[in-house]
Amino acid sequence: MGESLVIEERDGVAWVTLNRPERLNALSRELIRSLNHYFIELYQRDEIRVVVLRGAGRAFCAGLDLKERHGAPTERQVQEALNGQREVRDIMVNMRRCPQPIIALVQGSASGGGFALALASDIRLITPDARFNAAFIRIGLGGCDVGVSYFLPRMVGSSVAAEYLLTGRFMDAGRAHQLGLASRVDELPALEEEARSLIDDMLATTPLGLRLTKDALGLAVDLPSLEAVVALEDRNQILCVKDDNFAEGVAAFLEKRPPRYA
Repeated sequence: MGESLVIEERDGVAWVTLNRPERLNALSRELIRSLNHYFIELYQRDEIRVVVLRGAGRAFCAGLDLKERHGAPTERQVQEALNGQREVRDIMVNMRRCPQPIIALVQGSASGGGFALALASDIRLITPDARFNAAFIRIGLGGCDVGVSYFLPRMVGSSVAAEYLLTGRFMDAGRAHQLGLASRVDELPALEEEARSLIDDMLATTPLGLRLTKDALGLAVDLPSLEAVVALEDRNQILCVKDDNFAEGVAAFLEKRPPRYA
């Protein structure tokens, strides 16, 4: 990985830091490639069980680095531009495909692609100065980009999503918490402690149970009926029962001790 993305892996947790603080962690080509590579790689890495995504400095991510990509594509460059567009959107797809829960620690600005990174995470913990917006519509593009129009209506409803996607207005931390977009608002040190508390609870689950829970939560949003959702849940529960760790989980619960999973 390049220096624009710093990854620390320890005790089953990956701390993934966007590391371009001088550019408010704007998404450069190198950073985009590194994020895609890492989230694809995580699909096969059972030893990593939880991911924490954060930004260095005073912002989470200011979106695409426009200075690096300044200028409209010519006709000859359209396919190249489309490939670049797909590279950015693939980050969000790969974040949802990777089986590890992702906790986002958001401070300062999360704009455009940074907004999408936060929305593609499973849990958002934000500072009082955090603010989100779909910046695309303010720079001559449509307001629906890189997955934001998929995530936002499902999280906050169609009217509120339209309010922000049609205008590019900023959503402050208080509104984000009120709408349920963020789980907690606090200063960054307190959020890091909360992230560690969440991690401890997640690591107390079976590896298979944790992965299948993220999988089911992602799929259930789009399934067409209650019957389809409970069929998915039934399938996942039987897979967990057949896992060797199930007996240890039950024994640890009955004996009131921490589980020792294989």
